Amino acid sequence: MATMPQFVPADGLQELEYPQREAALFYGLFLRGHSADELRRDIEVPSAVLAKWHRESEHDPQLRDIFTRILDYRRHVLAIFDALVGSDGQTQRIQ
Repeated sequence: MATMPQFVPADGLQELEYPQREAALFYGLFLRGHSADELRRDIEVPSAVLAKWHRESEHDPQLRDIFTRILDYRRHVLAIFDALVGSDGQTQRIQ
């Protein structure tokens, strides 16, 4: 079959250019009462996934750039989200 991984469509990589949109989505969830810590966990890439990506990139070096780009994007989303939550003066919401 195709050599490109099926879970990262080529047009999907263009969405990695707009971390503000995703951060705004998570901030909206925060404003609706979701826990900031839970949302941060949703934004971050879990260590188990990082380990899997590392193993996969050893077998297919082309994946390394894709995984690096995704990881940088997720970190950028998290930084924007943290700035939004911090600017609101609320680090934790109580329901």
